[in-house]
Amino acid sequence: MPRRRRKSRPGKRTTGEQKPTGPLKDAGFIAAPDVEEGPVMMATPGGGVPMYEEQPIRAPRRKVIPPLPGGPPGGGRPASPVPAAAPVGGEAIAVAAAAAQEAAKAATTVAAGGLGQTPTPVGQPGDMGGNVVAQGFPLGSGGSHIALDTTSQYGDKIVDTQKITAGYFTGGGGTLYATDIHTASLSDSNESYYFNISQTHPQSSSAETQFAVAYGHKGGSGSLTAGDEVEGPTEALYEQWASTLLAENEITGGFEISKGGSSGVHYTNGNRDEDIYVLVGKRARFKDRLNKKNWTIVLSGSTSIQGLKGGYTTGSAPLELTDDSATQTATATVAGNRYNIVSGSQGSVVVAASTRTYGWFYPEMGVMIFSAAELSASIPGVSTGTEYTASFTKEPVNSFNQSIMMSSSGFAPNLTNGGNAENALRFVNCLQPNGAYMKFRSEEDQVSVSYFCRVKAHEMNFSNNPTFVSGSFNELIHRSMWGNPTVYMTGVGLYNNTGQLVAISKLSTPLQKNFGSEATVKVKLTY
Repeated sequence: MPRRRRKSRPGKRTTGEQKPTGPLKDAGFIAAPDVEEGPVMMATPGGGVPMYEEQPIRAPRRKVIPPLPGGPPGGGRPASPVPAAAPVGGEAIAVAAAAAQEAAKAATTVAAGGLGQTPTPVGQPGDMGGNVVAQGFPLGSGGSHIALDTTSQYGDKIVDTQKITAGYFTGGGGTLYATDIHTASLSDSNESYYFNISQTHPQSSSAETQFAVAYGHKGGSGSLTAGDEVEGPTEALYEQWASTLLAENEITGGFEISKGGSSGVHYTNGNRDEDIYVLVGKRARFKDRLNKKNWTIVLSGSTSIQGLKGGYTTGSAPLELTDDSATQTATATVAGNRYNIVSGSQGSVVVAASTRTYGWFYPEMGVMIFSAAELSASIPGVSTGTEYTASFTKEPVNSFNQSIMMSSSGFAPNLTNGGNAENALRFVNCLQPNGAYMKFRSEEDQVSVSYFCRVKAHEMNFSNNPTFVSGSFNELIHRSMWGNPTVYMTGVGLYNNTGQLVAISKLSTPLQKNFGSEATVKVKLTY
């Protein structure tokens, strides 16, 4: 009697090669090289996390296939998407044997950069411009890095610019009143050129420089010139600001402020302004620029000593100055936009520049150039004041400092060339009487760049933690990470074109991610 061949049973090893049938035959899987046993991957109805059964099966013996370019670690062929298996008994069952392990390892290499190994460089520098890339490697998507489109109109980057204003003075204050205005301590050599204005007594620990004020003269008057043998400090200062603020073909001619208005001092004769007063802000205070329209300077003087003693003006009304940016287009210059300084308050013009121009305002530079001729015409001061060297004092007027106050009553300068007349102090002193003040605000462009980091279903589904793998093939240790793992995103890093990490952000709460979900993380940089 012929011997009956014993049928193989599941879970037992048999000899010979079995051919796959049913769903496995149509699935197109490639068995792992020289692996005979492995888990069964079962797809649950309607999707979900695959289940694994410890049911040993037999896989065909195959010759080890050398690694292919782009293939999974350890050889074999590149992993391919698993097609849907035909329904069997109401369930779709795909028996993948050890191929599931190889597919998982291949997916790991693509999605997580080899889980702790150096990410494989993908793409070339400059292919999408300013993208998220692997640190130190060429630009592009690869491993646990996703490229961002930062160049196209409807890409992943949005830029928004807002203008932020704040009080200019120490502590964020917007106004500095006459009672708080002092001159800061300076060396004698510096006082030949300028004086600093502080918000409190210079000996106070809280004293800080708010502005610097200077006086310039085209011919050097008001400073030591040694009989025109040397260039006086006032001449050097005039030429410095002319070179900084005027076009190359205007420097020699100097400032021509007064002749711009029909009622200006130099309108008829067409002469330039031989002398100027300069008010300079501190960059750390005005940020990107002084806020135009929102500033006012109130200056005051007197033609009477009795008026000075009483703390009020006699013969000279307070002069309020602002810019005309609310009604006039800026004049483009080498130093940025320029506006006229006119009579008015907080951008509201009382007398237009076409009638009288007191100075020029450069908001980006934080500089104001005043025509000394126009200021002197409005607040000349005591007639004999030009005979004195200007001085600053907070003491009441009496017989001892009467000469000091006489030199401080207006803007008419001392034009001696035998020494430093300190005419810049006349500007500070005209901020002393009751009712005088300075009001300024800083302005800053706050740029916000938003990057939309879009993570698709097949991306970022594995961990970069090296403890998740072991062995030379980076095999996943935890079975919960096989198939359709669930991970949690906790942070986003942004890289530049050369692969350098330039910004990193942390999510407020971890974001759950798997093959069945997508995510968009908005990263906002403000600077």
